[in-house]
Amino acid sequence: MNGQYLQQLVDRHKALALAIAREFPEADEETLLDTLEGASDLPPLLAAVLRSRIEDLGLAEALRQRLETMRARLERIESRAEQKRVLVATAMQEAGLKKLVEPEFTASLRPGPSKLIVIDETLIPEEFWRPQPPRLDRQFLMATVKAGRPIPGAELANSELILSVRSR
Repeated sequence: MNGQYLQQLVDRHKALALAIAREFPEADEETLLDTLEGASDLPPLLAAVLRSRIEDLGLAEALRQRLETMRARLERIESRAEQKRVLVATAMQEAGLKKLVEPEFTASLRPGPSKLIVIDETLIPEEFWRPQPPRLDRQFLMATVKAGRPIPGAELANSELILSVRSR
């Protein structure tokens, strides 16, 4: 469905609502709405779009769960591979083997890069410290403005209408 077609249906729906209201000025709002619902193509089309949305959300949730399952599996496999690397490195080191040559790989023990250990940060000279640029705390700012305190350079936007769809 394209936006232009939907807009045409909305325009037709509004025109039909005005015509029915003019034709039956004594009718109550519920009667007008029932009459309009039967005469307009817009409500069934919108309902179909929302049904399609519900299906899309179901598919997205199923995919999200599948991705979580696959991520967990990936982490287990990576952890198992790391455990095997540590196991072989430890065994080679204890056995005094510096190199293991096989047709499909060569494994060797070599010293890794040195790691930095910071014993006391307060003793480290200033030249090794980098200042961090200030960052806006948006949550605190929002809470303060919502509480009614005027903050220069910030204000609350008008809230937008939100479509709420509940399924039973």
